[in-house]
Amino acid sequence: MASTFHAPKPASRQLRSRATGEKKLNPRDVLLHEKARVLVTGAGGFIGSALVHALNQRGISQILVTDRLGEDEKWRNLLPLTFEDYVPADDFLEGIEKDPDSFGLFSAVFHLGACSATTVTDADFVLRNNYDYTKALCRWALLSGARFVYASSAATYGDGSRGMDDTNDDLSRLRPLNLYGYSKHLFDLYALKEEILQDIVGIKYFNVFGPNEYHKGDMRSLVCKAYEEIQKHGRIRLFKSHRPDYADGCQMRDFIYVKDAVDMTLHLAENEDAGGLFNIGSGVARTWVDLAKALFAALGREPVIEFFDMPEAIRYQYQYYTCADISKLRATGYIRPTTSLEEAVREYAVNHLVPGKRLGE
Repeated sequence: MASTFHAPKPASRQLRSRATGEKKLNPRDVLLHEKARVLVTGAGGFIGSALVHALNQRGISQILVTDRLGEDEKWRNLLPLTFEDYVPADDFLEGIEKDPDSFGLFSAVFHLGACSATTVTDADFVLRNNYDYTKALCRWALLSGARFVYASSAATYGDGSRGMDDTNDDLSRLRPLNLYGYSKHLFDLYALKEEILQDIVGIKYFNVFGPNEYHKGDMRSLVCKAYEEIQKHGRIRLFKSHRPDYADGCQMRDFIYVKDAVDMTLHLAENEDAGGLFNIGSGVARTWVDLAKALFAALGREPVIEFFDMPEAIRYQYQYYTCADISKLRATGYIRPTTSLEEAVREYAVNHLVPGKRLGE
């Protein structure tokens, strides 16, 4: 385990000036102004690239992006975006460990890079990639005066039986169902224990869907996978329910459009009085059948839905209901309504899936 780390006091962090993209001089200034300099890890990924696109929409181009692009087509998400430089994730970590100022100063650090596949079983790899990396990056960001925002996960809540309350500091009560959720839970616990959780922001994304998820394979949202299924077979297949209190396809999720999720994330980054863990969702639970019908409607087709048995490998880890209580987010001043499921699916399908376009194209 790493040695104990305590965040520097807020007064010492004020020594870092953002006048040229670093620490802002006036507390009333906007953190993410046009000349702000920002780091985004996992920038080629789904939410990461959507966040870079949103920063570009604000006129911000001084963005250092890091990722492990691998052999899939994640790099295509970066193609329409504007940023200052790309650095491989491992090279970036090695660089700041040798010299904390090797890449300069940043107004904000958005740490969205992680192994998010819930089926990966190599615990050493996942904990090194998701937990150890986050600890090192967080220490560096706080000591350099940057605002640190990282992706925790709704997967930390497990089956939901112990609550999905982002205001409850008793994190030890939670029991994630998979290794990915556990890796995120470990850092949340670490930040709480080290008394730095209120100095940073941990985002618990619920079921995010939208453009730029094309590279995620089986981890894509149902909307993305079902669009292909409709094109090939004219129907959508959904899991049967294996609980008597839920009809087939009526398992419920809090579906949140990626553009809303990113907007909420940027709001929390800019509100430097906000700290701790925050649920990011629509605040409404909808069924998989609702989602399927919304996609058929967006494509102007009559719904054809079939049901099949849930694989036993996931049957006993499956969440039947998730819904984000976003009152803590609302209390920070976020007042925008979330996009309805039907409108979000329509926008995604018509503007991105049908023409095959990524954000920024």
